[in-house]
Amino acid sequence: MIRGVRAGQLEIGYVEHGPANGAPVVLMHGYPDDIHAWDGVAPVLAGAGFRVIVPWLRGYGPTRFVHTATLRSGEQAALGADLLALLDALSIPKALLAGYDWGGRACCVVAALWPERVQGLVTVGGYNIQNIAAAGAPADPEQELRYWYQWYFCTARGEVGLAANRVALHRLLWRLWSPDYRFDDETYAVTATSFGNPDHVAVVIHSYRHRYGLVAGDPAHAATEARLARRPSITVPTIVLEGASDGVTPPAPAGAHARRFMDLRGERVLGRVGHFLPREAPEAVVAALSELAAAPP
Repeated sequence: MIRGVRAGQLEIGYVEHGPANGAPVVLMHGYPDDIHAWDGVAPVLAGAGFRVIVPWLRGYGPTRFVHTATLRSGEQAALGADLLALLDALSIPKALLAGYDWGGRACCVVAALWPERVQGLVTVGGYNIQNIAAAGAPADPEQELRYWYQWYFCTARGEVGLAANRVALHRLLWRLWSPDYRFDDETYAVTATSFGNPDHVAVVIHSYRHRYGLVAGDPAHAATEARLARRPSITVPTIVLEGASDGVTPPAPAGAHARRFMDLRGERVLGRVGHFLPREAPEAVVAALSELAAAPP
């Protein structure tokens, strides 16, 4: 059953699995995806006794902005604020967090700035906090090619293209980013309904333009963005998961994540797994969260 809760700037839609008195776990999806990314994870955790919260991010599914005047921001500080507000709204003082892509960014933001709220972190892709000050520095040509969609969204043509072709465009990204993931039409269609959110295009376009410094952020999140600009370390117990065939960002060299995670409990690269790791290797996410839940602080 879909539930809703007022949390900060949003009325957040979410589903909940497991006993209400279980240890809380929050699972955060990425772009372009929705709560079904965790269909292989949430029921297993619930069966093990966890209270599992799976929200739709801003701009997806039933999640809505409370006020029409609020900037439809997709910036990292806003994503982190949404997750923190969700924990507050559900009276969860401390939780295990897991996320990838945009959702992984939200988890990293909360873990970095409010570590007292995080029992442990499973982050797909590593340190997902953006270095906006350095965004103008070019990457190697192959990486720039992988980011073609980001340049597209920074143009007027890309904004119109996303609005007109979001279902087909996002399906293309699924294929490119997870080349070994064999999903069927029904699997994609269930999630594609979430892209019909009335704020989806605005939030996506703002996200990709903000990370390159092309548009201003929401003043409500300016203080948080300033803290993130200092590239804070993450001190909570963390396991990093990466897909060996990720079509957006290939795995980092071994040992690279220790620079940002001060309590790194593991870094694991999964073969024949791409960007949509929770869909492709749910057992790895379950194992990592279970390990963190059982580990001493």
